[in-house]
Amino acid sequence: MPSGHNDRHFGYVWATDLAEVALFESEYGSWTGPVTKLDPSHRKFHAPRHGHMGFLPHKRSKKHRGKVRTWPKDDPSQPVHLTAFLGYKAGMTHTLREMHRTALKMSKREEVEAVTIIETPPVIVVGIVGYIHTIRGLRSIKTIFAEHISDECKRRFYKNWHKSKKKAFTKYSKKWQDENGKKQLDKDFAMMKKYCSVIRVIIHSQMRLLPIRQKKAHITEVQLNGGSISDKVDWAKEHLEQAVPVSAIFSHGEMIDVIGVTTGRGFKGVTSRWHTKKLPRKTHKGLRKVACIGAWHPARVSYTIARAGQKGYHHRTELNKKIYRIGKGIHMHDGKVIRDNASTSYDTTQKSINPMGGFPHYGDVNNDFVMVKGCVVGPKKRVLTLRKSLLVHTSRKANEHIELKFIDTTSKFGHGRFQTPQEKRAFMGPLKKDTVKTLPEPKPEEA
Repeated sequence: MPSGHNDRHFGYVWATDLAEVALFESEYGSWTGPVTKLDPSHRKFHAPRHGHMGFLPHKRSKKHRGKVRTWPKDDPSQPVHLTAFLGYKAGMTHTLREMHRTALKMSKREEVEAVTIIETPPVIVVGIVGYIHTIRGLRSIKTIFAEHISDECKRRFYKNWHKSKKKAFTKYSKKWQDENGKKQLDKDFAMMKKYCSVIRVIIHSQMRLLPIRQKKAHITEVQLNGGSISDKVDWAKEHLEQAVPVSAIFSHGEMIDVIGVTTGRGFKGVTSRWHTKKLPRKTHKGLRKVACIGAWHPARVSYTIARAGQKGYHHRTELNKKIYRIGKGIHMHDGKVIRDNASTSYDTTQKSINPMGGFPHYGDVNNDFVMVKGCVVGPKKRVLTLRKSLLVHTSRKANEHIELKFIDTTSKFGHGRFQTPQEKRAFMGPLKKDTVKTLPEPKPEEA
């Protein structure tokens, strides 16, 4: 009989003794004892790796505002239009609607869905940039700024606005006033029309319209698509210093992409950052760790191993967010203040999109807004870049007509019961805090 490693394993053969079994069978006949392969390094369970390697490195984003890295393909047959917009995340609520998707069990049934409200006040066009194609990619050949630039935009060019002399663009703006400067500008516009292959405009947001403490505007470049190069330059020239609303770019039911930076969560361990399995309870020196961080050789830790480090505040692009509503801000019509941007054809209550008490950690949405299905990246007040989709959507889900029956406006801070202040007043009756306090009259002085 072939010998094992020691007498305790009598009748069993280790993996290294399979050659002895073959020798035994060749001399004495078939081996009748059990053959067990004992491999002490074998893992009992198999599982896929933790964490997606396509998003490495997991480090803090260099930019706070989402950057568009790819623009939609230009179609000269379309009218000239912007391809992106800036918005600010206000909060979430839910809606009720009827599904209109054929060949689906849910069709013609009501569905409650979570939606995100993104406040989108009009952006201001302050500049034009012309690009030419080179063998190394695009290269800018000319940049033209507007004559008047607001202070909230100029703040972006200074580290400390309070201590600065606030002289930005004071000399440049004189170009638009004297004859030589106007001739030079006309020459620059003609140069763009002749040589440029891509035209982009510089836009900035209007922070003074938002319930945000920050005064410094966010500035970004947005590509112009549609029409010829000459049409693009003319469009940009006409819209310098003009406000462009979100309704001029996106439409109801359109699929868009949202680009932004996720909520930061600081320095985290492997359990929170990569969702690795916790070690057994009695593990020495802690159990929220990775037990094996690689083989002895190569004598270094591979980049694929889950390690502690930064979690959150990563730059991300989310595709295919469907617009459920483009709401108009609070405005005047025939001498009346209109606040009905959350009303529907089924729910005719005159109510605004703001929930009772406002959006937590944000405030009230008084400007135009975009309502998209589902969630978006980042915390409240985070600036988001909304981009037109790169794809041609043909699916029934993407082309489905959206008709909202109800938009919830109860308080998002606790268990809200009332949709509007009027509804609350009708149910609760007169409250002590609502009564007008009358001051006691002073007593007349006695002679």
